[in-house]
Amino acid sequence: MTSTAAGVVIVGGGQAGFTVASTLRVSGYDAPVTVLAAEPHPPYQRPPLSKKAHTDPHDLRVELVPESFYRDRDIDLRLGDETIALDLAAHTALTRTGTTVFYDHLVLATGARNRPLPVPGAELPGVHALRSLDEALAIGRALTTARDVVVVGGGFIGLELARVAHARGARVTVVELADRLLGRAVSAELEPWLRQRHERAGVRILTGTAVRALEGAGRVEQVVTDHEVLPADLVVYGIGAVPRDELAGRAGLAVRDGVLVDERLRSVTDPRVFAVGDCARCPHPQADGPVRLESVQNAVDQGALVARRIAGSADTAGPYRNLPWFWSDQGDVKLQIAGLRSNGDEVRVVPRDTAERLAAYAFRDDLLVAVETLNWPAEHLAARRMLERGTPVSAADLAETTLGALARAGRTAEVRR
Repeated sequence: MTSTAAGVVIVGGGQAGFTVASTLRVSGYDAPVTVLAAEPHPPYQRPPLSKKAHTDPHDLRVELVPESFYRDRDIDLRLGDETIALDLAAHTALTRTGTTVFYDHLVLATGARNRPLPVPGAELPGVHALRSLDEALAIGRALTTARDVVVVGGGFIGLELARVAHARGARVTVVELADRLLGRAVSAELEPWLRQRHERAGVRILTGTAVRALEGAGRVEQVVTDHEVLPADLVVYGIGAVPRDELAGRAGLAVRDGVLVDERLRSVTDPRVFAVGDCARCPHPQADGPVRLESVQNAVDQGALVARRIAGSADTAGPYRNLPWFWSDQGDVKLQIAGLRSNGDEVRVVPRDTAERLAAYAFRDDLLVAVETLNWPAEHLAARRMLERGTPVSAADLAETTLGALARAGRTAEVRR
């Protein structure tokens, strides 16, 4: 079967793909818009999946908009039909059901998938990854009876789920191969404070520990590590994400741990093709080289910018340089990050209110480039405003005050950009 109308074809039905489709219509684009989604569910929010999996699995409402939204805006949403091939010369996408769809512009919003757990027993019942809605629902059902939960991986997803499981009354152990939690996401200076919060709440954390095998008769019963054997009737793992760039690579597009795009999010191989969200590797002024940014903010901002470019909006001539920001709700801990920190940056941690609120300020060449906060939303918002504006802030500026206080004082300075 062939769909001859062209327009924009979006491969991927997640947050980034939804944003492209909806922003095209808001921007006045009136040609066909087709969304090819591999999952059977309409586009939905992913952040609640690791934070609300403990709620009634039948009441986990995460849809971004009602299905009528797509009909009302003449967006052709095709669910459960994975795209299996692209023909860049013919400008077509082929789906698993044998449908060929023509495009004028192609937007890859294929996202990422979980890195598999490479140990014996990973296929046992009771072992789960978390990326999709169906996986979240399965974990939610398992948590109704689980008593010994082992979380493999001390990243955002792992720590969020650890606190969810603990709140349901389970004994929870987090096993992390690296010598600290959130090794790629937060600074070494902030990590001990974060770890202390989780251990104080009752979550056991084992860092520098490798999982050797998962064992059980018919379903998982224990986790064998290089230090000890842990009882487990539920194992959830989150050990990183791999971009879904195979489709692009097979088609001949340049990929390198993500689809390589230029500063305008256009494929470096084919100007008709864009990539956005978790699958895109793009230049960014705060990074040393092309970078993949896995966050809702990035998916939304990149998707909206590409849609406005395709629609011909006049405000889209410049490069993508939106400030990256992230958040993670881990029980009673709200971790928020603004900006991109590098390993060589100088980091200073400032506790407030007897350390219930914390901020870690990262400086590069004595200028603020990123801020990590625990339970301090106001300071996070102040950091975002200053970093977005390019306001220079030095370590001396923050010696006796906070970003929020600087903002309230009406600090002005020459913008760096």
